[in-house]
Amino acid sequence: MLEDLFKIVKTRSAQEPKVPGSKVNIPSNLLFKCPRCGKVMFAEDFEAAKKVCVGCSYHARLTASERLEITADKNSFEEYDADLQSVNPLGFAQYDAKLEELRKSTGLNDAVVTGECTIRGSRCAIGVMDSRFMMASMGSVVGEKIARLFERAAEKKLPVVIFTASGGARMQEGIISLMQMAKTSAAVARHSAKGLLYITVLTDPTTGGVTASFASLGDIIIAEPKVVVGFAGRRVIEGTIRQHLPDDFQSAEFLLEHGFADMVVGRDKMRRTLSHLIRLHTKEGA
Repeated sequence: MLEDLFKIVKTRSAQEPKVPGSKVNIPSNLLFKCPRCGKVMFAEDFEAAKKVCVGCSYHARLTASERLEITADKNSFEEYDADLQSVNPLGFAQYDAKLEELRKSTGLNDAVVTGECTIRGSRCAIGVMDSRFMMASMGSVVGEKIARLFERAAEKKLPVVIFTASGGARMQEGIISLMQMAKTSAAVARHSAKGLLYITVLTDPTTGGVTASFASLGDIIIAEPKVVVGFAGRRVIEGTIRQHLPDDFQSAEFLLEHGFADMVVGRDKMRRTLSHLIRLHTKEGA
């Protein structure tokens, strides 16, 4: 199988125009090798499959824009609070420079994009965390944007869908980042008190303070297959409780089996599932 694949690659490269005297170079972005099962596939096929490995169903991480593209109806997304930017409240060394570097490389002002859209015709408020921005750690801006998302959704009587992906609280902002756990949780509670739906979609990885706050408060908690979800890391937990943890500990399937998640849904069925759930739990489905 692999031999045939590389023969095709070499044939394609051989057919491309070449500068006299130059060597044949295979473009580095032509193939994708799955980090889980090792299967090799064309990058364009991998992209067409929504960045899911056809061999083992490995779900690669998506950017916020990629997630919105495959979730929201075309041209329906309206962004909230796009200009909010973090400051450096503790004077943490090189934090300002790091933020500026990430803004340039990702095109984002911080680690979450929020707004409202329709999903197969059903309107909702939506938040998408992007792991490229400091591993989607939750600082003051992430917490503020999540809180405002729920407040606006409560005013407009909209359900909320959040795709979580985070390494937890942002250490560069110290106690201020930890305060976001309480702030976001309170905003979720106010939204819930109005009888409105909140769906959490756990993607790889969702850990730390995000797991311990708004990621775990969804009325319905969905996880993508085999993603890592937890609070502390495996080694920390094993060292604390002095016990060996199961091999699939903190996986989506483990969470489903033990009641933490309500369902595990593949990326190819996610949009349809979200639409059905919104319609079932809102007046649109009445």
